[in-house]
Amino acid sequence: MTEWMKAAEAQKENYLNDLVALMKIPSVRDDAAATDEYPLGPRPAQALKAFLEMAEQDGFKVKNIDNLVGYAEWGEGDETLAILAHLDVMPAGKGWDTDPFDPVIKDGKLYGRGASDDKGPGMAAYYALKYLKDQGIKFNKKVRFIVGTDEESNWTGMHRYFEVEPAPTLGFSPDAEFPVINGEKGQVSLLLDVPAGNGDASTQLINFESGLRFNMVPREAVAIMRTDNPQEITNDFGHFIEENPVDGNIESTDRGLKITVIGKAAHGMEPEKGINAGTYLAKFLNQYDFAGGAKSFIEFLADYLHLDTRMNGFDGGAFADPVMGELTMNAGILKFDAAEGGHIDMNFRFPKGVTPDNLENTVKRVADKLNIDVKQGPAQEPHYVDPDDPIVKTLMQAYINQTGDTDAKPEVVGGGTYGRLMKRGVAFGALMPHTPNTMHQANEYQPVNDLITSMAIYMEAINNLVTE
Repeated sequence: MTEWMKAAEAQKENYLNDLVALMKIPSVRDDAAATDEYPLGPRPAQALKAFLEMAEQDGFKVKNIDNLVGYAEWGEGDETLAILAHLDVMPAGKGWDTDPFDPVIKDGKLYGRGASDDKGPGMAAYYALKYLKDQGIKFNKKVRFIVGTDEESNWTGMHRYFEVEPAPTLGFSPDAEFPVINGEKGQVSLLLDVPAGNGDASTQLINFESGLRFNMVPREAVAIMRTDNPQEITNDFGHFIEENPVDGNIESTDRGLKITVIGKAAHGMEPEKGINAGTYLAKFLNQYDFAGGAKSFIEFLADYLHLDTRMNGFDGGAFADPVMGELTMNAGILKFDAAEGGHIDMNFRFPKGVTPDNLENTVKRVADKLNIDVKQGPAQEPHYVDPDDPIVKTLMQAYINQTGDTDAKPEVVGGGTYGRLMKRGVAFGALMPHTPNTMHQANEYQPVNDLITSMAIYMEAINNLVTE
């Protein structure tokens, strides 16, 4: 079978129906609603159950592992090809023009949370596998389509899978971009704790909130401050908004002046593509005379993190590898309470040549001066698969055949996908090089034609991997 695009087009209606049904489930991890039955909250488990029921009806052998992760299996062989996708999504956040969990197609684009990350691509790969099964293709490998339910946090589900199931021989994750991602930078968050209090200053920071997840550039920031000069600060804020690429408003409340800044969300692996509302708000506040922990919190954000996604302001912080590229940093969660203190989550994507200890020591040299404590969160090492590995070559050729993009080369990115859990694992689509990346943003979308093309690419790729 060589007319993969024609075959993919024939699946379009059923694919979109099943995809939309999954996208309507708001499968955001919710630890506050976690139970023994639903360790990540009920919604991720609901999405997992819906997918496995669909796959079982389609004729696959399925298994649900602890409402954390599951798989659909087909084929036989000594080797196992894994396709790893995820059913959880980022919190919707604000700024949507449509309901994020009521998908709509406008101007050929499917809008909704999960359209691009990762329900749309995942279902395209699933439909490709389903088509090959239904055509009676003889598989010489066992294929497991594995779906996790907390990829956007700490991968509890997929780690559980690798604890209780045999490791796959090779595989890919349809959770990035085309052509092939054969390298992923390492990841670690540095968690900073800031002292509470405002000292004896007349200007006081009561509360500061910005950011939803460590891997998402904060779109919104809100601070409440007390001051003897509210009109002066109100006037200053008006000028600040005029001079900077953010929106916002300021209002008087019972607790003090409430200042809101609106920036632009983006994926934490490319923080320079967003506008960090939190650091912009800190930059505005930094002109006033705060004291105590509030001063340390504002000063660190404004003087060291604002507009510095490459750590140029930290002595020895900036680093680049000729193969894996630059180190990047996203200030994803920024919070302060006058009574409880502050918290800053600096999420790093680092190439080989850098270690989490290097990063911790670099940040501590600055943080110590401001009485801010620094500790490491869980880390992932850089991952790299040789471009000459047969899985890279097979996937690359399928992409080239279906798109005609003969200039395409394997790439290294800052994003982290399930592909890195396998020694011979890569990320493969489904974002096309010409399509804007709206993952983790308001108005997330994926062109329907791109999704159908990706299905054709997956059809050819899986076919060649299981019949070679």
